[in-house]
Amino acid sequence: MAYIGNTPADKYQTLEKQSFSVSATTGYTLSYSVSSPQDIALYINNVRQNPNSSYTVSNTALTLSSATSSSDVMYAVFLGKSVGTIAPASSSVTQSMLDTTATNSPSFLATLSSNQAIPTGTFTKASMATEQWDIGGKYDNSTYRFTPTISGKYVFFMTGCFEASIDDAEQCSLRLYKNGSAYFISGQQKTYSPSASQTLRLSCSGIIELDGDDYIEMFVVHDEGADVNLRATESSFGAYKLIGV
Repeated sequence: MAYIGNTPADKYQTLEKQSFSVSATTGYTLSYSVSSPQDIALYINNVRQNPNSSYTVSNTALTLSSATSSSDVMYAVFLGKSVGTIAPASSSVTQSMLDTTATNSPSFLATLSSNQAIPTGTFTKASMATEQWDIGGKYDNSTYRFTPTISGKYVFFMTGCFEASIDDAEQCSLRLYKNGSAYFISGQQKTYSPSASQTLRLSCSGIIELDGDDYIEMFVVHDEGADVNLRATESSFGAYKLIGV
């Protein structure tokens, strides 16, 4: 017949049931150990008994408050023990649904240990040697590169602060390198005063797809004409893995 909503399941969860050979007694033995009267539903002559007053349990020992008679019918349903499962529809369960331990790792955040002198006109790798965190241990603070070893999509973010010596409409920018080649360039920033030196701060972020053996690095550049310091207190490089994409 027709129905509204999802297709009904063709298998249902069932619970373990135990029927007893009844006699004039108050003591019976359960098939499974339980810790509380609420762990079972006890029926005598198809009437559910009150777990707070009609019986007590201790492991497999069941004790009734009143003795049964040999003509009674008694059974118990173990509420915490299932013996059947619902069969999910084909392809309805994905790996991401089963992975209850999924996290945003590997992830890291690294900063400069001290100011770094950046030569003019040359893309220079940022020496982010101080790890604020490195979950999964995939960031190398001696080569300043992140190699995830786990394929996926990653959010990366970079911040660079060039100290106050950029002037005369000069530019600076950040660049993400992937496997040793330029991959992502931040918007270039230039000073707007023709003479006054300024401190310039740049930041950028994006999403990049990485194989496990890919690696990324942060590079910076400026065209001041002389070395300019990348400020340690305001420069950083980090990334983390996205879940479910």
